[in-house]
Amino acid sequence: MLQRIQTIWTLLAVLAAVFLFITGQDVDVFSNIPVINIGCIALVLVGALSIFSFKNRKRQILLNTFSIIINVLLIGVLAYWLLNLSGGIQIPEKGIEPVFSLIAVICLLIANIYIRRDERLVKSVDRLR
Repeated sequence: MLQRIQTIWTLLAVLAAVFLFITGQDVDVFSNIPVINIGCIALVLVGALSIFSFKNRKRQILLNTFSIIINVLLIGVLAYWLLNLSGGIQIPEKGIEPVFSLIAVICLLIANIYIRRDERLVKSVDRLR
């Protein structure tokens, strides 16, 4: 069911990936490979798949965990990029990109908590039958 609270948290994580895609256009970590863009597209696709696989909670947890791993890797790449910028950084202009991945990780962790709570509820109802 799409109206569950974990769907909202997963959707917020997908929106954070979209905002990272928008703000990360100027990120140039490796000169030829657009790592941030590929990671953001993967996050949006995995998040959409997680949202629409609401009948299989174990798959949802697995997809959210995979998305958390991608976000942590993106945080590392963005931190590397921030540390290697020449001339210093201006906080309002640059440096907001890792915050979106951090928000996505927090939202996905909360979504996993609610998915596990639903799984326990379903198992307890099955025991009563």
